[in-house]
Amino acid sequence: MSAFIPHGALRALPRVDDLIFAARPEDPVLCLRPAVLAETARAFRRAFPGDTLYAVKCNPEPQVLRALWDGGVRHFDCASLGEVRLVRGLFPLAIIHFMHPIKARSAILESYAVHGVRDFVFDSAEELAKILAETNDATDLGLFVRLGLPKGSARYDLSGKFGAAPDVAAALLAAARPHAVTLGLSFHVGSQCMEPESYTRAMIMAGDTIRASGVAVEIVDVGGGFPVAYPDLSPPPLSAFMAAIARGYAQAGLAAGTRLWAEPGRALVAGGASLVVQVQARRDGMLFINDGVYGSLSDAGTPAFRFPVRALRASDAPLRDFAFFGPTCDSADVMHGPFPLPADMAEGDWIEIGQLGAYGACLGSNFNGFEAPRIEAVRDRPLLETAGLTTRRIRAA
Repeated sequence: MSAFIPHGALRALPRVDDLIFAARPEDPVLCLRPAVLAETARAFRRAFPGDTLYAVKCNPEPQVLRALWDGGVRHFDCASLGEVRLVRGLFPLAIIHFMHPIKARSAILESYAVHGVRDFVFDSAEELAKILAETNDATDLGLFVRLGLPKGSARYDLSGKFGAAPDVAAALLAAARPHAVTLGLSFHVGSQCMEPESYTRAMIMAGDTIRASGVAVEIVDVGGGFPVAYPDLSPPPLSAFMAAIARGYAQAGLAAGTRLWAEPGRALVAGGASLVVQVQARRDGMLFINDGVYGSLSDAGTPAFRFPVRALRASDAPLRDFAFFGPTCDSADVMHGPFPLPADMAEGDWIEIGQLGAYGACLGSNFNGFEAPRIEAVRDRPLLETAGLTTRRIRAA
């Protein structure tokens, strides 16, 4: 695995094509773009009127975390003790927030006592009691109630697992207030939310819940869900989402000085990595490639994300739509796409698959003995330009 390359050395980084044609790899290669990651982090932080908490689960690769730090990210949304340990090991001065509503007692204790975590999310009275017990009724806690939202139109609905109903959330805020130096309400509209007004409605619902609680709240956490571009999706610009949050803030009747947090994941890192795979066989419109749904391409399987692709060789052949089989023996290791590539694709060709900085390699397994891709830093721009969540295609297949 390559060492992290600081920004001062970015000009010395290889291009994807040069890297691949020099190494001629038969195993997949994950190409990280440190400059894109830092640039996108800066763009989001400039646009959002509050603190930006990177959702570590989206991509916990240390090189990615360092690039986001270089882009000014200092707050990290962690969902496990492992993520807390990772972030604290990399960044002694980072501000870590434990944002999973259900946690092991040992994870709460170690996070608080060893790693300096003070902020914890919960959505039940039982979890609040657990946090207070494991921190020995600490007087420096940030306590955040997760508010459940109605099912929405996001690509990944997140309404079914976590979140308290408004009346329950109001009662939890009141119960937590005596124990919290900072009290907050959080929500999540769902991943890849294409509708800015979802944030407006959620903010108004949060304001109603806070008023019903009868207590003061310092922070409203709008969660993640900010979308990025894919070949079949062109989201509204980031400014539309920020305007919707501002409208919600105004309509929610929040107390003056109430601060905002956000927990972007995909929005910060999707364009910051691509995957280069090799074709191992072809059967008409099916290409057998050396990574798949058990590796970095989980979202191309059942969720059927259409990722941008390009062949890493010149071709005068017209484009045609292909589907992919992954390398495992499981026939469910299939990605239907469609993925437009030159019609003369053949065994030995390399394909770059873009927008895989989010939920790519981190979802992989070693099933069938296929290991995670090797990681290299490159200087190329993404296949789809998504910095600031504006979209323009910069390179054809």
